Amino acid sequence: MITTKYPNVLSSSSICKDHVKNAAGDDLGKIEDLMIDLHSGRIAYAVLSFGGFLKMGNKLFAIPWEALTLDATKKEFILHVEKSRLENAAGFDKDNWPNMADATFGSALYRHYGFKPYWEEAA
Repeated sequence: MITTKYPNVLSSSSICKDHVKNAAGDDLGKIEDLMIDLHSGRIAYAVLSFGGFLKMGNKLFAIPWEALTLDATKKEFILHVEKSRLENAAGFDKDNWPNMADATFGSALYRHYGFKPYWEEAA
């Protein structure tokens, strides 16, 4: 049996609830959900909860999957954007999600975080 320090696949249940930090080590919240692109099978977005106190007032943010990397040793994800960019992002609450299937929403989101949408590369 071959084991690896860095897994090639993870279950969605092991990813959800993982903590997210930035490169400076600031705690940014945790992954609440994953949004799957049904046409490509890719993870389009991770939904990150951020802010609030004792889970009161937490906002949710869609984050391009490419903006996150796994720190397998610490079992957490690193978000490679400035904390201020996350704070200035358009968030939403748990009862009022945006239409994440809307290409306009997705394109604006990816560009906010400095990434080119993967579906534009395939076109």
